[in-house]
Amino acid sequence: MERKTKYLYSSNDYPNQGVNLAIGFVLIKTAPAAEREVYDKVKDMENVMEVHSLFGEYDLIIKLQAQDFNSLGQTVVDSIRSIEGVEDTKTLTGIEF
Repeated sequence: MERKTKYLYSSNDYPNQGVNLAIGFVLIKTAPAAEREVYDKVKDMENVMEVHSLFGEYDLIIKLQAQDFNSLGQTVVDSIRSIEGVEDTKTLTGIEF
């Protein structure tokens, strides 16, 4: 699988403005044999910065970046969880200083 990395913006884009970005990592468990299909659907979604395949309990991990946690949460709930083949997600959040 091709690794996908892109950058929406960083705190360096807003010097001296006190802008902190919401960062999230989403672990995705897919239905059997649905990994590639889910990967292909999430890789170009808004706010998705990186997508990687995994071995183990979860099949994919994605890095999200948004202006706030509400936007980040909307991406997970409205976009990622609605993809056919996504069985479970676990979201870990952080902030860029």
